[in-house]
Amino acid sequence: MKVIDILNKPHKPFASFELLPPLKGSDINKLYSSIEPLMEFNPPFLNITAHRREVVFREVQNGSYVREMVTKRPGTVAIAAAIMKRFNTEVVPHVICGGASAFEIEDTLLDLRFLDIDNVMALRGDPMPGQKFFEPSPGGYSHSVDLVSQISDMNRGRYLESGVEDATPSNFCIGVAGYPQKHCEATNMEEDIANLKKKVDAGADYVVSQMFFDNTHYFSFVEKCRAAGINVPIIPGIKPISTLKQLDILPKSFSISLPVDLVKEVRKCRDNKAVRELGIEWATAQCKDLLAHGAEVIHFYTMDKSDNIREIIKRAF
Repeated sequence: MKVIDILNKPHKPFASFELLPPLKGSDINKLYSSIEPLMEFNPPFLNITAHRREVVFREVQNGSYVREMVTKRPGTVAIAAAIMKRFNTEVVPHVICGGASAFEIEDTLLDLRFLDIDNVMALRGDPMPGQKFFEPSPGGYSHSVDLVSQISDMNRGRYLESGVEDATPSNFCIGVAGYPQKHCEATNMEEDIANLKKKVDAGADYVVSQMFFDNTHYFSFVEKCRAAGINVPIIPGIKPISTLKQLDILPKSFSISLPVDLVKEVRKCRDNKAVRELGIEWATAQCKDLLAHGAEVIHFYTMDKSDNIREIIKRAF
C-alpha cells in the first residue's frame, strides 16, 4: 500500500521508523534484531536510508596511498526487499541524487518496481566527506526536485530513453524532506519553503520533517507551508538525544539548534545513561504535545537503536 493511502485513510496515531542499512560485512540479523522490538507497535511503514560511496585512501606496499571509492552501507534496495518479506509492513527505501547519474537512478527505480515496492523517499543526499558543497555525479542531479520529476515521469510511463515502447507507468508514492529550521544551504526560510513547494508541485505526495527538539519550530514550519500552498501531509520527525557528544554532533551534522533548557539539563547529567533517560523524557513530552495538536504520525530517527524509542512510544501514545 502507498504511504499516502495509509495517511489518508482513517487511523489512530501511529509511529513510523527510519533505519540504517548495516555496515559492509555485518549480518542482516543485526538489523532484524533492531527492528523486531519495534514491531509490537505495528508500524505501517519503515524507511531505509541510502548512502553514497565515499573516498578512502589505502596504503600499498611501497608506502604510498591509492584513492578508492567504497560503499560502507550497501544494499538499500536488497535490504528493503528483505525487510518487506520478513515483516508485515511497507518499506520506503531512500533514493538519493548523490553518487548516481539519472540513468543509474532509473535502474534503481526499475529494481524497486520489480520487487513490488511502491514507496520511495526522494532526497538529494549530503556532500561526500571532505567536500564543502554538494557536487552532482556526471549526468546526475544537483537538486532533489529533479529526482522527484524523474520519478513522476516514470509514473506517467516516461523513461529517460526516448525509444522505450509500450512503457508501463510506475506507481511510486514519493516522500520528500522538509526542514523546520531551514535547510543549511537555503538563504532564508521563505526560499526553503519555496523549494519544498517545487518538490510538491513536481509530484511529492508527503513530507517528512528533519529532526527538531522544539515543537514551535515544527508548528511554525507547517503554518508557513500551508500559507505557501503546500497542502500534503507533513510528518514530524523526532530523534531522542542519548549521549553528551550529541550536543556537538547534532547541530553540526544536521544544521539544527538545540533548546537552551535541553542543553542545560544534558550538561547536568552524570553519564550517558542519565542523558539517555533525559532524552526519553524530552522526546516523550514532544510527542505528547504533537499528538495533542493533532499529529497523526510521528516519524522516529532510530539510528538503529530501539530501546529508547520503544519507551517513548509507550509513554506518549
